[in-house]
Amino acid sequence: MVRKLGITGMDSTTEADLRAAFQQARSALGDRWELTGEAEADAVIVDMDSMYGPMSWIRLHAAGKQVVGLTSSPRTQADHRLERPFNGRTLGRLLAEIDAHAPADVTPAAPGIPEPHAEAPPSSSTPAPAPADLLPEEQPIATDEEAMAPAEPAAALEPVAAASVAEPEPAPAPPRDPTLADWFAPGALAGRWRYERDGIGIVFDADARLYHGPGGLKPLAGLFDAVVRQADLQQLDQAAWTSATAGMGAAQTLARLQWYAGLLAGHGALLPGNDPDGRYRLAKWPQTEREFPKHFRIATAMMKGPATVAEIAAGSGVPAEEVADFINANLRTGYAELVAPTPPESGESPKAAGLFGRLRGR
Repeated sequence: MVRKLGITGMDSTTEADLRAAFQQARSALGDRWELTGEAEADAVIVDMDSMYGPMSWIRLHAAGKQVVGLTSSPRTQADHRLERPFNGRTLGRLLAEIDAHAPADVTPAAPGIPEPHAEAPPSSSTPAPAPADLLPEEQPIATDEEAMAPAEPAAALEPVAAASVAEPEPAPAPPRDPTLADWFAPGALAGRWRYERDGIGIVFDADARLYHGPGGLKPLAGLFDAVVRQADLQQLDQAAWTSATAGMGAAQTLARLQWYAGLLAGHGALLPGNDPDGRYRLAKWPQTEREFPKHFRIATAMMKGPATVAEIAAGSGVPAEEVADFINANLRTGYAELVAPTPPESGESPKAAGLFGRLRGR
């Protein structure tokens, strides 16, 4: 039976990498898997490290789907874990494991026709190959000296100590309560919706990635500081959507609200997972908002090159708390990025490389 794999809750680059890895793994697995939409999938991969993943996991888990969590964390709430970084071999090994534990498809024989003689099962003394054996890792080749070296003497047997009862691993923390911004993630919702709180509201089209609401962002701040469950949202049909948007002006991109949610989320500090000592830069110039005139100065400083929060604050004359909020917002929308430190030259320590680098620059 061909099993079906879905991919959702991640950015386009990660999805493209997963599709390429799947094509490598598929041939090794004998074409027993195919890619399909999440509704028809036997298992769905979500990126648990992204802003979209946890929300997708909640939705798929509630629908009874088997979820594969793509993550660099040692554990995940999902049914299976695909470790990051991944490749065709690691994805293939995981799919083989899911395949091995899937219930067998048994077709009953037609009445009156005897069952064909089945081969004897393998001896219990010969273990069945593990799913990982389908895609073996490459083994290092021994050198001549290693091959000719005498074998190490066997270690003396130690008395066997009484087996201790292993402490159970703590259960993974449950996903955090969703906020309005989580429902803007691609794949979290489909269709058109309304959300209102304290007399302020918006309507948004999750498929078209557009929203209608106040022209400014600051009046919407109260929408983003509360737990928002799907029951708090009202789905709109075509007539209700037409009526709701009639006096709201032109549609705006939903990414603008995702940016604003990122700006508010850190409360003056970089969000968890963002290196507080890292160097950040703008990959492209963002659309700055008139309500935040200092952001133009921050963006100008960041376009000069990678810098820490403190360096950007000093270069722009803007408090570090506002710089951190700006970085959070632009990391969430893909305008900013963390720049990895340049490794030292071969044979030099990081300190020496920096010293010689400064001397060579004189």
